[in-house]
Amino acid sequence: MLVSQILRSKGDTVFTTRPTETVAEVAALLHARGVGALVVLDSDRVVGIVSERDIVRAVAERGQAALARPVSDFMTANVLFAEPGETVDGLLGRMTDRRIRHLPVCRNERLVGIVSIGDLVKSKISEVEAEADGLKAYIAAS
Repeated sequence: MLVSQILRSKGDTVFTTRPTETVAEVAALLHARGVGALVVLDSDRVVGIVSERDIVRAVAERGQAALARPVSDFMTANVLFAEPGETVDGLLGRMTDRRIRHLPVCRNERLVGIVSIGDLVKSKISEVEAEADGLKAYIAAS
């Protein structure tokens, strides 16, 4: 299965923030949107990604003072991207190796979606279940 197929079924909505937003504002936005990460945009250019894990690390390192700091101080600036034509298996390996949970999806350097490790696992489970059902049907027909 390809990333583009996942985006077609889950949608291409990406929640974003600006690098100047405070950690407290970003934490509130993560909570309100019910997501684990936001893509950080400066104009229309991806400059980072900030996750719940980054927020926790910021507060653990700096205490309450971190909440007033810009999210750019704590975001991951070296963002890994996925492309719509990549496979689920390829991304699962990359995300597991790098221990990341979210990948922005870009086409021609333009943000077109985001996939989480949960999206990929759900897709993989559906693929395996469909294969098992096909094998059961084949055996039953034999």
